[in-house]
Amino acid sequence: METFWFCAVAVMVAGYVVLDGFDLGAGILHLLVAKTPAERRAVLASIGPVWDGNEVWLLAAGGTLYFAFPALYAAGFSGFYLPLMMVLWLLILRGISIEFRNHLEGPVWGPLWDAVFALASALLAIFFGAALGNVVRGVPLDASGYFFLPLWTDFSTGRDAGILDWYTILIGVAAFLTLAEHGALWLVLKTEGMIEVRARAIANRLWWAVLAAVLVITIVSFRVQPHLGESFGARPWGYVFPLLAIAGLALMKLTHSLRAFLGSCLFLVGMLTSVVFGVYPYVLPSNGDPALSLTVTNASAPRYGLEVGMAWFLPGIALAIGYFVYTYRSFSGKVRVQPSTPHE
Repeated sequence: METFWFCAVAVMVAGYVVLDGFDLGAGILHLLVAKTPAERRAVLASIGPVWDGNEVWLLAAGGTLYFAFPALYAAGFSGFYLPLMMVLWLLILRGISIEFRNHLEGPVWGPLWDAVFALASALLAIFFGAALGNVVRGVPLDASGYFFLPLWTDFSTGRDAGILDWYTILIGVAAFLTLAEHGALWLVLKTEGMIEVRARAIANRLWWAVLAAVLVITIVSFRVQPHLGESFGARPWGYVFPLLAIAGLALMKLTHSLRAFLGSCLFLVGMLTSVVFGVYPYVLPSNGDPALSLTVTNASAPRYGLEVGMAWFLPGIALAIGYFVYTYRSFSGKVRVQPSTPHE
């Protein structure tokens, strides 16, 4: 039962990264692919009907974490308090930048919120990547299951590491490149004209950067967290997850439009499931004494609560998936660049 909920949280996190990931990627590239106010409206229109709904999966993952793994929720939200507040403000800034930019017309108002949208999207991608790096590397858990991390120390990965060190920054940069590529392929799929041309050119160049980043982080991750090698060595069938990532990476390069975007989705799912498989049964490893790590067993809620929760979770998640399928089908197709108004 604990493993089921561990997988459920992992699936919802992967769903969030895939769906909100192209929103973040479109934001990262917003000022590069859109050169005129009309083009910037088209980029925003490509994510407008779905961006806020995509964030539901982040809330669902957090809620499920609170219900199924209360010890992990308590430790994580206390130890990562500062970066979580920073992520919260970045999510707020990103949301209001989309909503506020069209409330007034002027030479400063629109460009200001366009810049905020791009900057908040870029920083969120880096922070989410650094968060994943912290989970893989481990944190200094004590006997009570709690920890505290400063934002940075000496940038080493040892016992006294901070939230930011050379490894977590590396993962943050890899996440930035990957989500920028994901967003570029989304814009190729959803836009036309010069936006599509620019996005396709950026996607072609970014693919090589993503490939290099994947090779580097794969090598260093097995050195930073030896448990990854132990997991794949003990259960060789888990190599199917890296193979999914490799297949997705190949589709991104060898195909176009919808298939390339789906390849990017497959790549993200393959990378995240590889991490989940490699870390299991840990939900938060200790970078000191492995015996102090939080696992699916010692961090979970009582079994009765997990069983009752499943009765509500399965129909709820089915409704959510149905709603998302309906929404994406309703807003399928390319957006059009509308002519600029005289005020622009």
